[in-house]
Amino acid sequence: MNETLKTILTRRSTRKFLNKPIPEEELRQIIQAALHAPSGMGRQTWQFTLVKNREKIQALAAVIEKTLRRTGYDMYQPEAVLIPSNDRESPYGREDDACAMENILLAAHSMGIGSVWINQLQGICDDPAVRDLLTSFGIPENHVVYGMAALGYADDQKEEKERIGKVVIVE
Repeated sequence: MNETLKTILTRRSTRKFLNKPIPEEELRQIIQAALHAPSGMGRQTWQFTLVKNREKIQALAAVIEKTLRRTGYDMYQPEAVLIPSNDRESPYGREDDACAMENILLAAHSMGIGSVWINQLQGICDDPAVRDLLTSFGIPENHVVYGMAALGYADDQKEEKERIGKVVIVE
């Protein structure tokens, strides 16, 4: 099996992270993978915001916890969060960000870095408290956050999970 397929077939979401920094070069490579994702009509209306400060990550978790009333929410305490955002007027923003997220998750896994897609900002990124924090991170006011990637070295093991999605072949 080639390395690309192996990476795709073995990636699992990580919800427990070690307190271990991710090297800068690996974070840069993950960002490059995001930048090379497909983008509708090649518009690339996205921005990628990397938050490496654990206190700021937990401030984001706290504002999400309060807004969604999810007691104890901590985003699994990752080492870093990579936030793709997209111009709210982009007709392909959600899809573009989803493609970038998949590249982020796969690139991280290929380097031995765990990840999980965090989707709690979807629908609440314009709540005033949430928007204030996103703005303080440099995310433009006219951008929507559809998902974030929590990144860090995994402190859990995931077993193979049976895939039950339906496949139809038309000949």
